[in-house]
Amino acid sequence: MVLVILLVITVFIIAYRMNDGKNVYQFVTRSVASAYNKYAPYSFKMVREKTKELGQEYTTRQYVTQVAIFAIVAGGIAYLYFFSIIWALVYAFVAVMFIPYLAYLRCQRVYSEFIFEQIQTYTTNVIMEFNTTQSFVKSLEGVRDSGVLEEPVLGDVKKMIELSYQNGTIDESITYFNEKYPYYMVKNMHQLFLQITKEGAIDSGEALENMAMDIDALVEGVYRDRMDRKQFHRKFLTFGLALYFLVLAMIMLLGKDKYIALLDLWYVALILHAIILINSFFLMSGEKYYNADVGVE
Repeated sequence: MVLVILLVITVFIIAYRMNDGKNVYQFVTRSVASAYNKYAPYSFKMVREKTKELGQEYTTRQYVTQVAIFAIVAGGIAYLYFFSIIWALVYAFVAVMFIPYLAYLRCQRVYSEFIFEQIQTYTTNVIMEFNTTQSFVKSLEGVRDSGVLEEPVLGDVKKMIELSYQNGTIDESITYFNEKYPYYMVKNMHQLFLQITKEGAIDSGEALENMAMDIDALVEGVYRDRMDRKQFHRKFLTFGLALYFLVLAMIMLLGKDKYIALLDLWYVALILHAIILINSFFLMSGEKYYNADVGVE
């Protein structure tokens, strides 16, 4: 324990000296941000940049606060289970290591929600434009120039227009967009436009109106599911954290001294570690479900 305290003091002094008298907090936050930007996967960097543009990315201060909360809660739970400073430090360190993964999940959720909203805007506006232009490519150009789309969907619409003029047909452009955004609303709308273009439908107004109504119903279902997920998420976290503290019942039943005596038995300690790990896996699975592809129908 003394060695750990000395190491912490040493790191603090070195950090202070390296920072030339400036605030150590700023030094640590800059170091964390620099390491993150250096080693984060490129694809995730793009997702994170979009999350920043949307104003939903955590600040460095919020991440540091999250690190402190995770370390304190995980260390407290481990100490409650094992009455050991060493195990408290180990579990605190492991908990902090999961923060980048949780950040990844959260940014993916925000990005997925953004893409879904863009796809909704794309399909709705293409249908409205087609009612005026009666041309799929002209509809794409109208949506491109309307300013309602953002990157990366805007760039892919431009690519569709380019492919359509290069090939003289809309087949390849539709295939390109369907593979990039495999949403039911996209595939169904594109299939309808293929039929209209190739079969030369005389009156497509009713079919497009029905398609627009189907898209509205689908979007409503997705947003309802999003609200249900948020409610589930709050209850799930409350329940999951409460499970950790069931060990208090055992301590109260046996008494602290008898409980500590049981910790000397290797299989009791193993069971307690298993309880923590299983419950942690349970929580992480719930987090993954909550953040996974919330906009994909």
